Amino acid sequence: MIWHLIAAVFAALAAAGIGLILRKATGNRLPKWIVPVMAGLGMLGYQIHVEYSWFEHKKAQLPPSTEVVDSATGTEIWRPWTFVFPMTTQFSVLDRESLSRSGDVAEFMLYHFERHYTDLVIPQAYVLNCQSRELVPVAAERREPDLDGIRTLRADSTLLQSACNGATA
Repeated sequence: MIWHLIAAVFAALAAAGIGLILRKATGNRLPKWIVPVMAGLGMLGYQIHVEYSWFEHKKAQLPPSTEVVDSATGTEIWRPWTFVFPMTTQFSVLDRESLSRSGDVAEFMLYHFERHYTDLVIPQAYVLNCQSRELVPVAAERREPDLDGIRTLRADSTLLQSACNGATA
């Protein structure tokens, strides 16, 4: 996070420098406030770039044995541009190396990533019945199915297709 702060400061300095050059190039006809406005726009532009490139950056960091099976976009009132161009704020990744299939049952690890001021990663083991499309989380400490968290996946779910068609029996 400190690197983002440093990068934002340098983006502000660069944009303020451009504002100062523009002011001098016009013989000081541009108002003095153009310099801090350009600095603010530089910081804002950097922050927007980081937020919108977060998903692609995280995908590039994942090992080749993973597959993104779900993503969600979000809008926020303090970021009004997200109402026009929603940004990806969370996604789930299937770890193919952990995928094992026995008959109609697939077991795997699913990692859920969320963008906050620091990135949040939630690993969770699952058991999936490929016929009934029932997805059951596995309690990590007991290695037992958590029946309270059972849910049924849609027939066109990417997770269902990847886990059931992509595994070897």
